[in-house]
This record gives sequence, C-alpha cells and structure tokens, in this order.
Amino acid sequence: MRGSVFAALVLLSSVTLAAAPGPTPVMETTGLRSIAGWLKVHGQAGYVGADVADAMDIPRGAGEELVDAMQRGFRDERVLRIAQVIGGETLLFMVQSPGEVVFYVSTVRGGLRKALVSMPGRNVSPLGSAEAEASFRREVLYWQDKARTH
Repeated sequence: MRGSVFAALVLLSSVTLAAAPGPTPVMETTGLRSIAGWLKVHGQAGYVGADVADAMDIPRGAGEELVDAMQRGFRDERVLRIAQVIGGETLLFMVQSPGEVVFYVSTVRGGLRKALVSMPGRNVSPLGSAEAEASFRREVLYWQDKARTH
C-alpha cells in the first residue's frame, strides 16, 4: 500500500498545484486541529518524499529526502483514505477510488490550501474551488468521525 500511495504522491511534483482560497469556517478549523492531534497520538510513522514536499510547499531540511509524517488509513470496498499530519501544522488527505486519486493539502489553522485529482492516463489537475471546498469539508467530517471512534 505504501508504495502505491508514494507513487501517487510523486505525481504531485510535476504539477503546479492550485490553491482553494477562502475563509475557513471555525467548525472546520476545530476539526482539523482534532484530526491533527489524533494523528499525532494514534497515527503510525510514515513519510512524504522530498519532491512531493517541495511541490506542496512543505518545509524540509537541506538534503532531507523524506519528511516524517504520522498517518492513518482506512479502506472500504471501493475507497482507500489516508490522512497524514506533517510537522504538526500540515495535513495531507488522500482519497483513492476506482479511476482517480484526490489530494487535499491543508493547514490546521488555515484550512484547505490545495486540491487536485489524478486519473490514470491523464495529467494531475487542480479541482475547481467550489468542488474542492465541498469535498474537502466532507473529508474533514469523515476524519473527525474516525478520530472520535478509533
């Protein structure tokens, strides 16, 4: 699983990611903080490659090839979801369903920063602002529920 997720994340390095600006509702910010805290305590050690970190503007040390992250993942019949907290402030959500992988990059305090979709045989492309915001909020609710029940 880690190899396929890493390979999908590597695709990020070849794309300029689009920001999804807009005010972050208080409820969403509270949810992001609780998800980050839960991942810090209940996550498993993982990483993000340097090329992916650079594409997502995640700070890394000079010469650092892997950026440490704490992560959790869940799969149902059709969808694999992974959440990572990086450096305590950055959250990366990945949703892999048949035919596409969607990535959401956010900060704990600032909310959604970038959202993109990768489809086999196509380039990685940004999600439209309205679509990104709505699906990101659903993802935050999903992970808030996991943090409460696991």
